[in-house]
Amino acid sequence: MARDGNGDIAHDFMGSAQIFASAVEEVVEKQILEQSAGKGFTLSQFKLLKMVAMTDAHTISDVALFLGVSNAAASKAVDKLVRRKLLRREEGSPDRREIRVSLTDSSLGLLAIYEQKKERKLAQVFRGFSEDKLKRAARLLDRLSAELVDHHAHPDEVCLQCGIYFRDQCLVRQLTKRNCFYVRRRRQTKQAHADNVPYEEELHELGS
Repeated sequence: MARDGNGDIAHDFMGSAQIFASAVEEVVEKQILEQSAGKGFTLSQFKLLKMVAMTDAHTISDVALFLGVSNAAASKAVDKLVRRKLLRREEGSPDRREIRVSLTDSSLGLLAIYEQKKERKLAQVFRGFSEDKLKRAARLLDRLSAELVDHHAHPDEVCLQCGIYFRDQCLVRQLTKRNCFYVRRRRQTKQAHADNVPYEEELHELGS
């Protein structure tokens, strides 16, 4: 199929973006992670720790929602990190059926070591580029990511996992004026908990 000039540029850009993403994963993530934690620790496990550290996803259901897996798969992933003393499982309050997860001293130390090594690597990589060029490149990538999501058949079902990629705000919400499903579900869950508190307290008083 023939492509016009814009089509060629778009394909070239997408190819460059995917190569850049692969370079980030292989060099900035996998290699630095291996230097920080050894070969027995996977990138997906590390991202789970980052998710707990950088977002408000602290229950098994949150982990499943954020990673796009079942509750059973999320619980299994958490258990592996608990056995390595990198996560802690606790009963939730007031609902004891809600298992909450938190970081341990070991995982905090691992994250700190990784961040130190990552900052040194990025300083070496980016020192040849001006701050203005990097800002413009970042804004362009953000706008293109938002456009891709906005043209998705169901943009509200897309989660870019902004919370673990050094972002304080959801990119989907900020640039497309929509909420990703993770943010929306988190709000629904919080509201449901808030609505149930008086009822749970009333049951407690009746039982006492």
